[in-house]
This record gives sequence, structure tokens and C-alpha cells, in this order.
Amino acid sequence: MGFARHISSHLEEWKEGTNRKPLVIRGVRQVGKTTLVNDFAKKYKHSIFLNLEKVADRRLFEDYDDVETIVEALFLTNNIPSVDIGDTLLFIDEIQELPKAIQLLRYFYEDKPKLHVIAAGSLLEFAIKYVKSFPVGRIEYLYLYPLNFAEYLKALKHAKAFDQLNTIPVKPFAHLTLMDLFHRYAIIGGMPEVVKADLKNKSLADLPKVYESIWGTYKNDVEKYTSNSSERRVIKHIMAVAHLYLDERIKFQNFGNSNYKSREVGKAMRNLDDAKIIQLIYPTTDTDNPIKSNLKKSPKLQFLDTGLINHALGIQAQMLGMEDLSNSFKGAIIPHLITQELISLNTITNTKPNFWVRDKNQSSSEVDLVYPYNDKVIPIEIKSGAKGTLRSLHQFIERTDHPYAIRIYGGKFNIEESKTTSGTPFLLMNLPYYLGTQLPNYIEYFVKNHTLKL
Repeated sequence: MGFARHISSHLEEWKEGTNRKPLVIRGVRQVGKTTLVNDFAKKYKHSIFLNLEKVADRRLFEDYDDVETIVEALFLTNNIPSVDIGDTLLFIDEIQELPKAIQLLRYFYEDKPKLHVIAAGSLLEFAIKYVKSFPVGRIEYLYLYPLNFAEYLKALKHAKAFDQLNTIPVKPFAHLTLMDLFHRYAIIGGMPEVVKADLKNKSLADLPKVYESIWGTYKNDVEKYTSNSSERRVIKHIMAVAHLYLDERIKFQNFGNSNYKSREVGKAMRNLDDAKIIQLIYPTTDTDNPIKSNLKKSPKLQFLDTGLINHALGIQAQMLGMEDLSNSFKGAIIPHLITQELISLNTITNTKPNFWVRDKNQSSSEVDLVYPYNDKVIPIEIKSGAKGTLRSLHQFIERTDHPYAIRIYGGKFNIEESKTTSGTPFLLMNLPYYLGTQLPNYIEYFVKNHTLKL
């Protein structure tokens, strides 16, 4: 059972491209890379599937150093005429298992440009260290993440809700339906296996074993790329307790009430960040472009999937009965999910979002997200319920040269004129939670169609 993913349009463009390079799809295990390519392969006359976790599939790459011989052998084995090379897809799955195969990708581009080659793998950052000659400039990348809310609606086959989600501005009559659907998505998350299980049984009781299997796989994977038992202990500790610190900025020193030093935790955190299992989201102090991450300041933790967090915290059953999910786990779940939604849109690049801070003696301000749009940096607050103070957002507006600000909340869409506590006028666009994936489109709509009336 495959799901429609927004990355598919990029695959179509790649297939029809005139200067096509081998394509590497990056993402952690179990986000749907293999299923995605299996579905895409149906568009070809022939397809060849290799999984480099299998000894038999690795053998050709281990035995031969030239792609001419490898391709000839593959076409012979699969009974594919040489004349059909331009309508053949070669899919190399789990390519991280054999660094030599990563190295050979450049020669598919140089020596066999008509053959369509896609590779997929997890933890590629670790495998790349062992590649003698990395094919810089000879490969392309796409990034895949758990299902976002728009993809979740497609998985539900709820075409009407999907259409309304993509209508700008969203119609008032669609609000309650979209909020109800988003509520379930926010509880279970977007891991494909979890979504499949939920669609099949519609019971949270059937999901814990799926979450445990996924998290166990990640722990085993990352531990394989540590160099000693001490590093493994630090990684295990972080993965066991990190979800408890979702609502705060973290310090590496003694993280999670441990005796581990900043250097030890920092290295382990960066490994997890490279693996995209737990990412470090750093603040910025900028109010105009370009936005620069301030690596000297304390980061926040961003997990691959909010559903995994909810399971680890044991709050999913509790969330079922909540009217407003912004109250769950100290208000941290919805901001985490909105950030996850934004990250999921980064199909071509691997850009991480920032939050904004202003630190002063005895006072500080923090805006949940900032989003670059042309020459502007748009501040975004994710507040509990339909109301809430916006002190930090006011601080940001008073330091920038444009009037646009956003609040993501549990209420309906609207745009209003407002003033900061110091009297500076600004425009506030209020977006319901379910519009996280639509944020770039709404910012464009907001800036192009609304100006401050002086």
C-alpha cells in the first residue's frame, strides 16, 4: 500500500530531464523511500531492483570496478534488451551499505547517461566518510520525510478535505472538518507504517508495537556508526530521554541529568542530527535576510515524527479527549508538529527552520519560528487556543521594517490589524493549525494582497 507523496512531482521532472544525473533519495528508514520508488518504477518499461543489504545484490559492485560491465550483467540477468536502456530504471536501495557503490554513481552519469538510476539510503552521512572519491556534481538529491498533513489527507482518500486545504483562503465551512482530521494526524504522526495500521484498525491500541519497532530500528542503526562503547552509551542515553526535553532549549553539559560532558553529548547530538532522527534547531537573532543560525546559543530538539514523541510520552490516549491539542505536554506538541510540517516541504534542499531570540539581562523574547520571504523575515507565533499574549512577536515587529506577522492557533483563519504594546501597527494573519504545510502559500497571499492602512 503506497501513499501519494508531494515528492513525486520532482521524480517526474527528473525522469523527463535532459541532463539527468543519478538521483539519491535521502531519508531515515521507514519514511517510505522504497515504496515511493517501487510505485514510480511502474512508469518504465523495465526496472531492476537491488538491495545492497543482500549479499547477492552487492556482489556485482564488489566484483567489478566499471559500470559498463555492471550494467551489461544486470541487463543479461534481467533479460532486458540493450536498446531499451532509456526506458529502464535501476534502483539501488540501501546504498549506504556499500560505499563503493556510492562512488560508482559518478560513472553511471558519465558512462551510462541514458540509464535512469535512483539510489536510496539512510544514514548516508556516515557512509560518505568511507567513500574514497565522492561523486560531487554528478548526482542529485531529494529528501523524504514522514507524511505531512496534506499527504495524510491523500492517504485517507479524503479528496474534498485535500481540496479545501489547498484553497486560499480556506473556506469557513471547512474549518471543523479539517480540525478534526488534523487532531487525529497530530496524535498518530506521519510514519507510513503507523498511518497504514491506523487506517486498517482505527485503534490506538494497535499502534504501540509499530512505534517500538521503528524506534528500535533507529537505535540499532545509529549505534552501528559509533566508534566505541562510550559513544554508544551516550547515544542510548540521549535517545532514551530526549523526548522529555521537547518543551525547552537544551544544554549539552550533563544533558538529561547525566554526568556526560558537553563534548560527549555534542558529538552524539550531531550524529543524531546527521541521521535526521533528532535534529538540533538553532535560534537566530536576525530580523531581516539572510537568516543566520546562532550556534553559540542553546538549541531546541526536533524529532523525526511527532507521533513517535507522543508514544514515548504516553500521552496519545489523553490527547484523544483534548479539545485543543496546544495544551498537550506543556504546549510543546503543536509547535513541534508545525516545525515538522515545514521541514517536510524541503524536498530539494535540507534547510532547517529557525526560531528567533532576543536575550537581554533579566529578560528574553522568543518567537517560535521565522520564515524568510523575499527581503522579509516573517515572525510566526504558535499560541495556545484562540487567545494569548504576543509579547515576543511584538518585540520582533518593533525591530523589523515590515508589518507582517503570523499566529498559528486553534481558531479560524482571519487577518486583522493590530498594534504592539508600544503602539507600532502591524498586520496579524491568524492561521489554524492544519495549515502548516500551506504556510509558504499563505505568506505569499498575505504579503501580496494586504497592506497596512495608515
